Amino acid sequence: MLQIIVQGRGGQGAQTAGNLLAAVYFAEGRQVQAFASYGGARRGTPVSSFIRVDDKPVRLRCDIERADAILCFDASLLEGRLLAAARADTLIVVNSARGAEEFARMLPGYRVIPVDGLAISRRNGLGRIVNSALLGALARAVGDPPLETLERVLREQTPKLQAENVAACVEGYRTVHAQLEAAAA
Repeated sequence: MLQIIVQGRGGQGAQTAGNLLAAVYFAEGRQVQAFASYGGARRGTPVSSFIRVDDKPVRLRCDIERADAILCFDASLLEGRLLAAARADTLIVVNSARGAEEFARMLPGYRVIPVDGLAISRRNGLGRIVNSALLGALARAVGDPPLETLERVLREQTPKLQAENVAACVEGYRTVHAQLEAAAA
């Protein structure tokens, strides 16, 4: 079972990203469980989406205590409770312009992959909307779901700017691919 936490602040689109990710896995024919925690339920407060994916029915009914992957929309949230859900092998994709080396110094022992989702989104005409760029980045980091399915679901479920969202998703995917290739070399 793959367990993913999407963490952000109210108004950043983390809940939408979690819903889209669940839809992508469902489109792949996988069993999906998705739920959210809204905290104070206002703009700027921490919000979380939890997604479980498996080939068989998901019967576990609790918060994710040990994530396989974390998608973090705001680097300031990489602390305390969120990091407590990370193991040494948990992939953490974070929206940040900082480099991987800086995160290695700040958070030793964690596998952090920074992606400047804001820059990617702006280059692709989305302004401050980083969902698609970060979903592409997460897909490449985890190796699942396939980029083609992610692109198709974005085209189907994005109310406007479909081409821009798909382009940002692909750029996020390629950004992480390049980082992983460089790290392996």
